[in-house]
Amino acid sequence: MTDKDEIDGGGGDMLLGVVLLYWTLHERLECLEPELSKQERVFLVRLSVPRRMGDLARLMQALPSTVTALADGLEARGLILRRRDPEDRRAWLLELTEAGHARRDGMLAHVERAMRETTGLPEADFDRFAELLTRIRDHIRADGLPKELPF
Repeated sequence: MTDKDEIDGGGGDMLLGVVLLYWTLHERLECLEPELSKQERVFLVRLSVPRRMGDLARLMQALPSTVTALADGLEARGLILRRRDPEDRRAWLLELTEAGHARRDGMLAHVERAMRETTGLPEADFDRFAELLTRIRDHIRADGLPKELPF
């Protein structure tokens, strides 16, 4: 009996594909930047541009106090810095330092390599897959994010 024989086709195949992709990527990315927690890695990815702490908390679906604690740790490691928002001096902007940009760029390059290797898709198919994933992400955001992230 093959794995294919155990699946009813259609939706079952698609669901299994999504689960296996997530599971495989999770395993491959777990060792990425082991000194950073998953939340810290998400924090760096989300900080593509300077952001207010409150905005970052909303994007990460995290409590502001969680973002403050994450920012403290990343700032202590020299990966981010805080500065007052020139539009509202009461608010803080977080931004990546040069070291933070390098770490973020390295993580994103590793993720892309892992995605390409995990999917085994030819370049044109992979580019289309990435485009479709972006559309799916945008659709889910438009409908409203799930209440909690799985990490």
